[in-house]
Amino acid sequence: MLLQWWNGIVNWFNSYEGNRVLTDAILPFVAILAAGIIAGLIARGSIKRLIAQQERRFKASAVETLIAAGRKAAAWNNLGAQEKEHVEHQTSEAEVRVRMLPSSGASLAADWAALKLAAMKRNSANYTFQADQDVLDYQDGLIAWHAKPSLAKKLFAQDLAAWKYDGGAVEDQLVTKQREWASQQKTEATPTFQATAAGDRN
Repeated sequence: MLLQWWNGIVNWFNSYEGNRVLTDAILPFVAILAAGIIAGLIARGSIKRLIAQQERRFKASAVETLIAAGRKAAAWNNLGAQEKEHVEHQTSEAEVRVRMLPSSGASLAADWAALKLAAMKRNSANYTFQADQDVLDYQDGLIAWHAKPSLAKKLFAQDLAAWKYDGGAVEDQLVTKQREWASQQKTEATPTFQATAAGDRN
């Protein structure tokens, strides 16, 4: 039964009417469908390339702004108030743009850049030859992240963890010093209070 049905279809396609339907209807439909699928794939690829190109341009612009801010941060102590405000505004915008990028490690890159910039600003009054090296390290780090985000992401995470540990140790030392100072002030105040109280009784 199935074989007869198949033979009937084959015979119909081999007939004049079947050949006419095949060449006038089926083949054009298949060709149009294939052309539509291919055009869709090409358009999808073009849109992806365009989006990727725009993302690279936005990323490069944000990285360039952060690098320029790093050069200013190294000489922060010599900048005027108006220039500092302008640099702060540009830096904040660049950090936000970096965080919004879909690239791997974007938030880590923004955190790393913010901490590096803060350190360079703090040290700008005492900078000598070390300033150039710090700016170069900062610049190389951001360029490396722009080129290979996944690799730079690991380095940023290591640096941030080390800074967090060092910062915690410094905070512990400050807390200890504050407690020692408070204890010393309390000890020094106690004899004075006792002497005053004894004088009042007399």
